[in-house]
Parts: sequence; structure tokens; C-alpha cells
Amino acid sequence: MLATGYIMYVLWPRWPGAAADPTAPSLPVTVGGVTFNVPTAAIRAPMQRRPGTYDRLDLSFQWPSLEPPDANAKPALPAQDKLPAPSAILERIFVTIAAGGSSVPPAERVYTIYPRYTSAEGSPGPGGLTILAFRDGTPYQGEDLIYDGETPGFLVRCTRTVGITPGTCLYERWIEGARIVIRFPRDWLGDWHSVARNIERLIASLRPSASVPGAAQHEAPSR
Repeated sequence: MLATGYIMYVLWPRWPGAAADPTAPSLPVTVGGVTFNVPTAAIRAPMQRRPGTYDRLDLSFQWPSLEPPDANAKPALPAQDKLPAPSAILERIFVTIAAGGSSVPPAERVYTIYPRYTSAEGSPGPGGLTILAFRDGTPYQGEDLIYDGETPGFLVRCTRTVGITPGTCLYERWIEGARIVIRFPRDWLGDWHSVARNIERLIASLRPSASVPGAAQHEAPSR
């Protein structure tokens, strides 16, 4: 009976340990073979709030402080028959870290993919940026490629505002085998210099013990 009990104890399936306290310090996680130090409270899926290796990690940070959300804060309920205040959404920046896999890096995409679908001429954008619209009927219909034509380094792909749905921009950066995609409201492009600086600061904070390669890997599309 003792031998049988021991065997059952060894072979009995065990559930994963409890997730870390969201108020705990940063956790070491590995995505795409790259190690990041991620604030626990910034991890959106509670089950991922533990050290380990992941195919994808979704994070959110407050803007512009870049602090993780308050783990104890409870979302305010909107009044009956009213939409929630847009400021509650616009004060966050969202980050996805995923294994690059077979995806095409952004610097290569600018030359090999995007020119097939964009219009021939760009138009002036906010803060001196250039807007290159994607043509209707293409996979990127309803989006724009927005970049700094004077100093290559800042390039985003943004949806356009439709009705009450605000446009959203995607900024992409690769660190070795890890793909980092940052989402923020298109309205922020009016102060895109500050947005670019904060994005660099955010990415650097996730890799404090290593330099962040590819800081200027985006090239401006040829006009």
C-alpha cells in the first residue's frame, strides 16, 4: 500500500503554480529567444505573470508615464446608455512581443511589400511627417503609411478614423528573433517626436541590461 501510494503521488498530474502577485517586481521572460524584464502588472494575461518562455506576450502601460497599470484599480462603469469616456482608452499604450517566425522585418517590408500597395505620391502629415496612402482594394485598404522623410527612423502604419472609431498606429521593432509591436492612437502623431522618444524609452526599459539594436532600422519609402 505504501509503494502504491508513493507511485500515485509521483504520477498524479499537477496544476501550474499560481501566477505572481501583480505588484511584484519585473519578471524575466523569454520570447523568440530574447530575454526581457517585464513589469508584472503590465502583463495583460494573469496566467502569464510568471517567469518562463512564451510565443507571445501582451502588455499595457500608462501614458505618458510608461508605468504599468494600477493592479488594484477598478474600471469605472459608464452611465447607462452612454459610451465610456475616450480618455480612459487613450491614456494607454499597448505592446505585443511575439516570436518573429516567418514574418518579414519592417525594414525589408518597406522595399519589398508596401510599394505594391501604396499610392505613387505622398501628402503632408502632422508634425512634418509624410502620409503615403494604401490603395483601395489592397490588403491594407483604409490604412496609411506615415513616416519622417527627412530623418529616416520613424515609420508607422495607421488605420484611418471612421465615425467614432479613432485611428490606431502600429510601430514595429525587431530585436533579434523577437518582434515588438506598439499600438497607440493616431491622434498622438501631432507630437510624434515625444511619442518616438517615449517608445525608445519603453523598449529600453524592457531590456535594461543590453543595448537595443535596430533603433534606426526603418527607412523612409522612396517617393
